[in-house]
Amino acid sequence: MAEPRPSRKSKAAALAGLRNLSGRRQPPAAEIEEEPMNESTEVVHPDVESENDFEEPKMAPRSVRKRAGPGEGSTSSRRGRRGGARDSSRKKTQEEPESEGSLFEIVKSGKTALTTVIDDWIEAYKQDRDTALLDLIQFFIHCSGCKGRITPHMYHNMEHAEIIRKMTEEFDEESGDYPLIMSGPQWKKFKANFCDFISVLVRQCQYSIIYDQYMMDNVISLLTGLTDSQVRAFRHTSTLASMKLMTSLVDVALNLSIALDHTQRQYEAERTKSKGKQASERLEVLMEKRKETEENQEEIRHMLTYIFKGVFVHRYRDSQPEIRGICTNEIGVWMKRYPSMFLDDSYLKYIGWTLYDRVGDVRLCCVRCLQPLYDTEELAPKLELFTNRFKDRIVEMTLDKEYDVAVQAVRLVISILKYNDTVLTDKDCENVYELVYSSHRGVAQAAGEFLNAKLFSRELDDAMKNQKTKKGKKRSENTPFIRDLVLFFIESELHEHGAYLVDSLWEINDMLKDWECMTDLLLEEPGKGEEPLDDRLETSLIEIMVCCVKQAATGEYPVGRGTTSRKVTNKETRKWPKIKRSLRSTLL
Repeated sequence: MAEPRPSRKSKAAALAGLRNLSGRRQPPAAEIEEEPMNESTEVVHPDVESENDFEEPKMAPRSVRKRAGPGEGSTSSRRGRRGGARDSSRKKTQEEPESEGSLFEIVKSGKTALTTVIDDWIEAYKQDRDTALLDLIQFFIHCSGCKGRITPHMYHNMEHAEIIRKMTEEFDEESGDYPLIMSGPQWKKFKANFCDFISVLVRQCQYSIIYDQYMMDNVISLLTGLTDSQVRAFRHTSTLASMKLMTSLVDVALNLSIALDHTQRQYEAERTKSKGKQASERLEVLMEKRKETEENQEEIRHMLTYIFKGVFVHRYRDSQPEIRGICTNEIGVWMKRYPSMFLDDSYLKYIGWTLYDRVGDVRLCCVRCLQPLYDTEELAPKLELFTNRFKDRIVEMTLDKEYDVAVQAVRLVISILKYNDTVLTDKDCENVYELVYSSHRGVAQAAGEFLNAKLFSRELDDAMKNQKTKKGKKRSENTPFIRDLVLFFIESELHEHGAYLVDSLWEINDMLKDWECMTDLLLEEPGKGEEPLDDRLETSLIEIMVCCVKQAATGEYPVGRGTTSRKVTNKETRKWPKIKRSLRSTLL
């Protein structure tokens, strides 16, 4: 990999190296093989490239293995003029009181508008870029909980890898606390302010210094080096910063795409004018503007690829679940916002592998980031190969031991069903159907949504809509669905748990409150083309109706599902009189 933070005299060479790295061809989609569950408890670094998009990279040994950071282990990156820099700067890097006007203190307090802070920093950068960049680097070091101070001498004479080693030596790890995980009023909003700072920084720089081949090179180099640290605080903070930096760069890429389309339309409009009306100077300006925008767009894509390969592919399997969760959250954002680059099997495979993570919060991040993709009509078709490969795992997660994960997995299966109802097999559907009897109400209601989408949401033909009893009374349009519900209840063979089925569907489908439909099925003789209810069907319908009446009258959940002494909501209180009047008028 090219040296991320070159000396100030070799920026062109470094940028060329970055381009070479980001220009590496992605592996083609091919046969899909099973991958083992992620059981690593150490920081591991899988191979970036694999022959198959969904083939699991080889697992690293369980012993601690540290990948050489930027500039480490390379003779070309070790400067001969270090001399006594370490000894001469040791006293200067001891803990010092943090200035009230530092970027860290400003973000920590949250009292100053970040736009103003960033604008002031940009002006300072234009006046003296080294001093301003040193302030920014110091900001990331202090946000990690390290009190060490980087002196100008260190900044000018040491590579980033050496600076990081120096800060690591002075890091106080005894407490184990650092800003991102600290509690208390002063740290309550630190994480949000930290992420906003990075977002505003990129947004305010996107039309100027972001392309100067200096500021972003140095920031990316520092963060990449910190993410490889064995110090959790450095790794956690820099990974969050790197992922948020990528998200902000994705927004810049989108703005450039819009600008490029606008410029292209202007150019085409001018070019199609007649010879006498064409303005040659305007055409040249538009061509130059288009060329510049394309170059900027390519530059941003290089940065995105560099950060992804330098940070994400190592940290998505970090030993710390919060770091893995950060990576999973952000890649979902990139896929939604910038699908032309990220919604591809070579990126989707990382989400697929993380579905097997041993920590529930990380699995939860996975299913949550997938659902918006399936719910977006133009994006869902790009998930075809991913769906075929990981559908079984997603269905399996509906039985997850973590209820939050199970609920979201069921909702993801619903999204897959709506995207393509042929993907799920009968066995897949049956596995989800059974969850309507779950003791956990959230899981049961999610399964109720699936059951409703699969069985009770189809369009009825005219014959079904116009069914009549023997006496000529028009049947309710819910009649076919009530029949299906009774059959489902019988086939489930859980005849003592009708209350659980009713509760799962109660807030989802109003057919359970269609008393007239149910009483007509019991009392009215079937009309032409209708099948009469046998004793078993009638008994099951009566049981379901009794459960519905009880739910309407009391609002109580079945035993073992939810709290026994729950507080009735205002919405339920407003609905009950109407439901009871309807029930009374039907039965009496």
